[in-house]
Amino acid sequence: MQAETNNTGVFSVSELTRLIQSLLEDTFPFVWVEGEISNFSKPSSGHYYMILKDPEAQIRSVMFRMQARNLRFRPENGMNVLARGRISVYAPRGEYQLVLDHIEPLGAGALALAFEQTKKKLAAMGVFDLHIKRPLPFLPQRVAVVTSPTGAAIRDFLKVAGRRFGNLEITVVPVRVQGDQAAQEIVQALELINRSLKVDVIVVTRGGGSMEDLQAFNEESVALAIRASSIPVVSAVGHEIDTTIADLAADMRAPTPSAAAEILIAEKALLLNRLVEFTERLKTAAVSRIAEYGRMLQYLSSRLKDPRRRITDHRIRLDELHGRLFRITAAALNQHRKRLDYERRALTTHSPLEKLKSQRRELGYASAAVINAIKVFIEKQHNALAFFERRIQGLSPLEVLERGYSITRTIPEKSVVTTASALGSGDMVEVLLARGSLDCEVHRTKPGKRRPGTARKAGKNRV
Repeated sequence: MQAETNNTGVFSVSELTRLIQSLLEDTFPFVWVEGEISNFSKPSSGHYYMILKDPEAQIRSVMFRMQARNLRFRPENGMNVLARGRISVYAPRGEYQLVLDHIEPLGAGALALAFEQTKKKLAAMGVFDLHIKRPLPFLPQRVAVVTSPTGAAIRDFLKVAGRRFGNLEITVVPVRVQGDQAAQEIVQALELINRSLKVDVIVVTRGGGSMEDLQAFNEESVALAIRASSIPVVSAVGHEIDTTIADLAADMRAPTPSAAAEILIAEKALLLNRLVEFTERLKTAAVSRIAEYGRMLQYLSSRLKDPRRRITDHRIRLDELHGRLFRITAAALNQHRKRLDYERRALTTHSPLEKLKSQRRELGYASAAVINAIKVFIEKQHNALAFFERRIQGLSPLEVLERGYSITRTIPEKSVVTTASALGSGDMVEVLLARGSLDCEVHRTKPGKRRPGTARKAGKNRV
């Protein structure tokens, strides 16, 4: 680096980043880091992004999907972990980060933490609720056992089942009971049984082992497959002290495979003894009940009267009731007829047709009165109109002209002349007559006084 610095003097950003990347990745190809998880996120890509921190520093970290799938638990914020990975530099942002390939929690083991996380999640979903657990059949005829065909669990189960009830039909569905593929095979076996086999109950079982050996029965997928089964499921995994997620999700938990067989299958000899006992008890109860019914029959026979007398009494009673019913019915009909006549008369009196006729008569009277009033009003208006027409005609200037009067107007102003002083010698005037007019020239004017009854001249009027 010093030699390159001496040669070039100045680095480009990409050159400097590549040098830092080479230095860090070569120096820290593999590291273990202890810290607390914060800012944890899991986008749709399936990668895990987080920050590992302690009280004095923090570093960005990423675990890609392929490595994250191998974790037995899900990282959470606030969890103290021990992480293994390598230092990497992300050149586009100039940031360094840890690329993790393994994480394990500090304190509790990874499997124990995964167990608690899965248990908490499924409990919140209601998978362990008691009210959804189905009852087991009293004496199943066909049983399907999901287990390893070579393990001790199936041998113990078959041994107890054969001893208690030898003619039971048992179908073994072979699966792996530990390892990475075990959970998937168990889920597929449960689906196969529900889809293709006609059995009364399913037993999921295996022998004891470590927590790692029992991990397949702690998987979420197995618990959901058990709850999705339409056939009741008994879980018998491990020893009595072992408790798995499958045990909690199943309809019944058996502490061991042998105990599962004892719970499911009643002992044949015990059933036969109980059958004999029930038969004797049934015989005793039947004899006692027959004797009791015999005594009751004898007692009732002694109290039973001649049925012909009872029939005669009932006939007389029937005739009496028939007469009473006839009289009551006739009285009721008569009463209802009277009531009906009364209602009919009242209805006729207050009939809408009668009211309608009355209203029509009143409407005819009112219409005639209105028509007469209108005729009188119109006649009065005609008379008044003729009167005013005559008055208007009497006041018309044309009527005045017909009586021999004339109207004199100046030329060309067309102003009406009312006084002689308004004109002078040589002025031209127009004299309007009843028929035609005269154009005249004034030779001489004769002023005079205003005649009584004429209005003062306010000025020249325009006609």
